[in-house]
Amino acid sequence: MALADELAEAWYGHRRSPRWTWPLAALYGALTALRRWLYRIGVLRSVRLPVPVIVIGNLTAGGTGKTPLAIALAEALRARGFRPGVVSRGHGGRQREPMLLGESPIPAEVGDEPCLIRASGVPVAVGRDRPAAAQLLLAEGCDVVIADDGLQHYRLARDVEICVIDGVRRFGNGRLLPAGPLREPLRRLARVDLRVCNGGMPQAGEYPMRLVGGTAATLDGTREQPLAAFAGQRVHAVAAIGNPARFFASLREAGIDTIGHAFPDHHAFVANELAFGDGLSVLMTDKDAVKCRGFAQPHWWRVPVRAELPAAFVDAVIASLS
Repeated sequence: MALADELAEAWYGHRRSPRWTWPLAALYGALTALRRWLYRIGVLRSVRLPVPVIVIGNLTAGGTGKTPLAIALAEALRARGFRPGVVSRGHGGRQREPMLLGESPIPAEVGDEPCLIRASGVPVAVGRDRPAAAQLLLAEGCDVVIADDGLQHYRLARDVEICVIDGVRRFGNGRLLPAGPLREPLRRLARVDLRVCNGGMPQAGEYPMRLVGGTAATLDGTREQPLAAFAGQRVHAVAAIGNPARFFASLREAGIDTIGHAFPDHHAFVANELAFGDGLSVLMTDKDAVKCRGFAQPHWWRVPVRAELPAAFVDAVIASLS
């Protein structure tokens, strides 16, 4: 069993965490606690922007649906008269200095998730220095900044914290990395302002979120069809996201005979990795499609999803801003 599979089984299954992870988890916990304390006493300082900052993040390593939530929230805020922008670290990209994304950003330079968010029409800025990147959004007239995957990035002061929870996997074995999936102890959850449960059964105090799809489109945008058109067919499914199993399961639930190919999160694809040699259709997430358009084949399809949230959630976010 590969190490990644062994850890995943320990985090979310019935396998015990390897003994070598225990001291590392203790060290990780001590370092993260020290970092939080240094911010609390002012040795490390947060930068406060002149506009409200909404941080979206999670407590676990891997994907929980943060990016679809960021897009949905930005669209909802625009509908309420705000001018939101999104700031991101740009994971998977080479860009280090603060940069405002143009109309056609390159995923290898700025990261796949920022490209996906920018495609929704929202202003996006990336950079290691997130406060400096956020200043680029202010220069564009944004009056609210959404920080994608910023819960542990304390240098950017925030007005609202939103934690996204995987409704199926929840918090796994409840242990810190690498013995478990937690980036911070579970008690951190009590200090966030809003909790969103992606799928599964929301618990008390959590807002439900569903990822809704139902269509597939070629990567060049020339063809679109219902996802149900693939029902009963065998396809290759490609996912380089935090939780590929969720994508594969959604296709199988649609009646599609799925051959799953999981890649590391933010993986930079090359054409021969998707040349399976059998002519079957290849289905992938929107996040992966932005990296594959330059060498896409006619039988490659993206499967877009959008986040559906109750209006009460948006009301709660706006109430927290005032």
